[in-house]
Amino acid sequence: QVQLVESGGGLVQPGGSLRLSCAASGSPFSINAMGWYRQAPGKQRELVAAITSGDRIDYADSVKGRFTISRDIAKNTVYLQMNSLKPEDTAVYYCNAEVWSRLRVSVNNYWGQGTQVTVSS
Repeated sequence: QVQLVESGGGLVQPGGSLRLSCAASGSPFSINAMGWYRQAPGKQRELVAAITSGDRIDYADSVKGRFTISRDIAKNTVYLQMNSLKPEDTAVYYCNAEVWSRLRVSVNNYWGQGTQVTVSS
């Protein structure tokens, strides 16, 4: 129904920057919120940042002040600007979209395939 395509992952040195993008496409839909999660090897998937249709933004404490989430509503795209990257930011980053049901009485979550971010010297 809805597909999420992520891009922008890669290898960067500590202190470097990276920008992730996620575009939603598919059957007609309305997005309530989009966000980014990450999962490091051996660890649980965790919320990194999310932004709602009302522009409320949440960040994980570990990334606050370094990462910035933004969106382009017309393009159904969410971005994650990552600055001052640390080795502990290394993880697979997953895009998430919260999509309204047709009558806007409930939501369904969709996930991208993930993009690898590696921070290493």
